[in-house]
Amino acid sequence: MTTGKESTPQKYLNFLQQCLSNDKKPIGMVLGAGCPMSVKLTGESHNPLIPDIAGLTTALRTKLTTCESFGPLLDQVESNFARDGRTDVTVEDILTHIRSLRQIAGNDVVRGLNADNLEKLDEKICETIYELVDKKLPDALTPYHHMALWIEGVQREFPIEVFTTNYDLLMEQAFEDVRVPYFDGFAGARKPFFDLRAMEEDILPPRWARLWKLHGSVNWYKTADNRVLRGTTTDKDGLKRVIHPSHLKYEESRRLPYLAMIDRVRAFLKQPTATLIICGYSFRDDHINEVILQGLESTQTVIAFALLFGSIDNYPNAVALALKHANLTLLAGDGAVVSKQKSMWSEIDTETYNGPPNRWIQHKPIGDKPESSRRNTELMLGDFAVFGLFLQELVGDGYKHMTVANG
Repeated sequence: MTTGKESTPQKYLNFLQQCLSNDKKPIGMVLGAGCPMSVKLTGESHNPLIPDIAGLTTALRTKLTTCESFGPLLDQVESNFARDGRTDVTVEDILTHIRSLRQIAGNDVVRGLNADNLEKLDEKICETIYELVDKKLPDALTPYHHMALWIEGVQREFPIEVFTTNYDLLMEQAFEDVRVPYFDGFAGARKPFFDLRAMEEDILPPRWARLWKLHGSVNWYKTADNRVLRGTTTDKDGLKRVIHPSHLKYEESRRLPYLAMIDRVRAFLKQPTATLIICGYSFRDDHINEVILQGLESTQTVIAFALLFGSIDNYPNAVALALKHANLTLLAGDGAVVSKQKSMWSEIDTETYNGPPNRWIQHKPIGDKPESSRRNTELMLGDFAVFGLFLQELVGDGYKHMTVANG
């Protein structure tokens, strides 16, 4: 749905700056799978450090189909989706399917797979995800470092809460490189354990950021007695990695961290003046969407900004939701949904335009007529790399002379 209306992104940019500069407002960040895509491999600007969900799915298929033990099992899962008419399957769908079957398999065979095969395939997929996403940030400043520096740069009444659907450790590394203290739900030093009571009481000072990993992490493990620990990414000893991309959790040890993390989203959105900034998230996870929208509906003074990379027409799910919720604002490269109204950014005429110059809004030639003075308007904040610089600018440029403290 396009209304035909046009608008300028500058006023929304100004409002976003005001919200993010406010030291008395609860601010939360949602980081989706698009965020790691903004960090590129050294010397290979076209390749991301970690691929998106589609890239992870392709890589997973490549690894498993060439494996004699797991290739046939994955083929069986794929054939199940084909019979169901599913053509857009991701690694998250695959894990959800496997765990759904495991719930009802018992000692029988369900859709060509028995309990033992399902368990082994689950473990192999989680191990493969670890191999694909356990990457180290470059030594240079990245968008994750810029976000950490922004968090460190302002003394606040409320802690910054970072919610991520990603399994990687990039945000943890950035916090530690910049020396930002943070709490992620675990306590201890040798083998940190998941501490639900500490999460619920939450009495740490506001200087400590909160990091809530909604879908688990490559360094979470389940022990034989069903405890969940946070270890190093090289820990093995037969422990299962706790990665849960779906809301279906068939074991209490997997349910507890997931539900506790989701409850943190709910608790955050109950704060009357809270602002939620969403970046790199495409609104394809219905369960996460439901939690966010319930919060926006129950607390009408809460506002959420979703920064979308590229064209707004690439996000039909997000648009459909924003058209029904006035306090969910979408800001994409070429347009927006604001107060339940969709509009495209206005074109400008460079011969008469006198708007403020900045790095966050660009004006590009229309079609194949670069000689024309007419230009399209593009908001760049949907690129996490640009958004990181935007955050950093809010707290000054003293960071330019610093080096990260990794290693």
